[in-house]
Amino acid sequence: MPTWSVIIPARNEAETLPALLLALKAQRLQPAEIIVVDNASSDATAQVAAGHGARVLHCARRGVAHARQMGLEAATGEWIATTDADSVPESDWLWALDQAALPGVAGLYGPMQFLPLPGHVSPPAARLSGLGYRAFLGVMAALDRPNCGGANMAFSRMAALMVGGYEDVEAREDILLGAALGRLGEVAYVQGALVHTSARRLGRGWGPFLGQHIRNLAGRTSGYFDG
Repeated sequence: MPTWSVIIPARNEAETLPALLLALKAQRLQPAEIIVVDNASSDATAQVAAGHGARVLHCARRGVAHARQMGLEAATGEWIATTDADSVPESDWLWALDQAALPGVAGLYGPMQFLPLPGHVSPPAARLSGLGYRAFLGVMAALDRPNCGGANMAFSRMAALMVGGYEDVEAREDILLGAALGRLGEVAYVQGALVHTSARRLGRGWGPFLGQHIRNLAGRTSGYFDG
């Protein structure tokens, strides 16, 4: 069984971090370390993370790719799982990823669905979002383009370092790393590794949200985190 590090990039996420860190403490398989990379926050992100027992790194250079790369280079686990500060994994998340971390596998990714958001996403709509995302992942896999989202992704640390880690881009750094890992070995989908993630970016509506994601997939990442 490999050792695991969980890496979480975070910028001004003091409010959302506690739910994630409590979910990580409740994992069926406990990671060797939890790393929160504080990406130039102006709130209490670092203090909240440290208060929950996470190892805190300080990345002064803004950008999620830089934060993820710092975590990768500092991690001690043989395998790394990544999620976002506004996400909550199921208790079997890390265990399911570990079961799939087999010889010849370089990367892993799993399903996601929205957390309910009053006024925007009801509990039934949250469940429906999970079905829609699974369908999307199936289409991308059929096109031989596995969509490795950083909120639910894992990989061999050695493999990630061999391909140079995360590219210096505004967004889509997770998908690009997944593609690079696929040139080294298998990138496998883990159905049982479910992560619930925030729907707060739906504040502007479904149209702008989906449009921005389509542009991101096409490589047009400028302004991805605006709004």
